[in-house]
Amino acid sequence: MKQVLLALVLASTAAVPALADAIPLNAISRYLNGIETAEADFTQINDDGTVSTGHLYLRRPGNMRFEYAGDDLLVMAGGQQVAIFDGRSNTRPDQYPLRETPLSIILDEQVDLSRSNMVVRHEFDGTSTRVVAQDPDRPEIGSLTMVFTPDPIELRQWIVRDETGAETTVVLGALEEGGSIPLTRFSITQEIQRRRGD
Repeated sequence: MKQVLLALVLASTAAVPALADAIPLNAISRYLNGIETAEADFTQINDDGTVSTGHLYLRRPGNMRFEYAGDDLLVMAGGQQVAIFDGRSNTRPDQYPLRETPLSIILDEQVDLSRSNMVVRHEFDGTSTRVVAQDPDRPEIGSLTMVFTPDPIELRQWIVRDETGAETTVVLGALEEGGSIPLTRFSITQEIQRRRGD
């Protein structure tokens, strides 16, 4: 289950100069800050080669929900916490502070990729822009590689590298922005009550 968390868990100037066609960091920050709500299908590729699929809901700031297809597995970020619900277990969900996961980079109220020591790489691979970011206050929790396509800018995938070097990739389908997603969809407390039958 820790690997599922790491899949979610998710800097001044780049340590390596950006190539000419890379999307500027300030433009990427504006794009992320402009997302209020979004949803998309996703494919998750774990470090051991296993693959999962599902649907993602996002409501910034602070809220994200991963529903896994064909499995009673649910991962939620809400109320400054990340919770992992496993329907095969009768125990309460595993919970972790959101600020201790790289996911907070995307879900912060104000994304600022120019923050000192946040971005450690910013490059163009011929098709897309890759930004490797970390929490400058907690670099030990891992890094998040975000991949963006241009015209218009769109987040296409991210890769989480944990403290052991294991990598998990989340590939996104087309993001559908601007829909109405209620806050209750991200309520960890209500999900716990629902599963208890309260």
